[in-house]
Amino acid sequence: MAQVQKGICAEPNLHAQYLMFNVIDDDAQVIRAKLAHILNVFEHYDEEHYEAMVSGVIAIGSSYWSDLYPGLIPMELAPFPDMECDDRHAPATPCDIFIQIRADRADVCFAIGSEVCELLKGHVELFEEVKGFRYLDGRDLIGFVDGTENPKGMHKFDVAVVGDDDPDFVGGSYIHMQRYRTNMDRWQRVPVKQQEDIIGRTKEDNVEYASEDKAAFAHTKRSSLKDENGNSIEILRQSMPYGDMTVKGLMFLSFAKSPKPFTLMLKSMMYGDENGVYDKLLDYTVPETGAAFFAPSLTFIKRNKD
Repeated sequence: MAQVQKGICAEPNLHAQYLMFNVIDDDAQVIRAKLAHILNVFEHYDEEHYEAMVSGVIAIGSSYWSDLYPGLIPMELAPFPDMECDDRHAPATPCDIFIQIRADRADVCFAIGSEVCELLKGHVELFEEVKGFRYLDGRDLIGFVDGTENPKGMHKFDVAVVGDDDPDFVGGSYIHMQRYRTNMDRWQRVPVKQQEDIIGRTKEDNVEYASEDKAAFAHTKRSSLKDENGNSIEILRQSMPYGDMTVKGLMFLSFAKSPKPFTLMLKSMMYGDENGVYDKLLDYTVPETGAAFFAPSLTFIKRNKD
């Protein structure tokens, strides 16, 4: 049975390190072997610092996958869905290899990240690195609790992990990553009740508005979708705030057994409903990057390392 990468359905952590690489040589065999070695690094630190709740994810960009694993392509792998409407733009910014490191200790994340970069040195270019952190009681920097509607328990695996429909890629997950930059000055000038209307949830005690009380532009309205049978369209979110005293935002990550749920949600947010009513939160936080990946199972990475 395929073994799922631990970081895909792991519980939230206090710290994260997001490493984005582009490959600069054409020796795919070496890269495959290095990725398998990185799994050993994750395992070592997980055992050595078990109290830190270490987890990691290795994911391959949609545009690089066929170079790395020619002839073995996940059934639904597709580029990030670049979307633009009026002054809103969710750009596609492709990335060859994405590595997520999470732990309850920042120093352990740093140590793992350092080893990963050393292993890949000479074969890749690290073009972006973002450090995420848990903010207060699991809130985004705009002050609202994040990920409240995430699937719980074993249902996470039903939502986030590929099943028998794609036998060669059982245990993998489709990932979409966006780095949002938030205009905090503008957001903080908005009265709390208006903020709550934009989100569709109360700020302090995190109570979701009743469906009939939500505005069409509410974030929870635009991102909570149903299929033709009335079933919820779900993703597993693994988002964390990032920033310093000048730049602030959210690293948004969607994990799912298909890329379709994320694409539908983003379309609903960007283009809006049949009347063009879009997600009002996008007036305050803007996606600056967007990339699509597939995170294969541990079994797949190890089996195809040569």
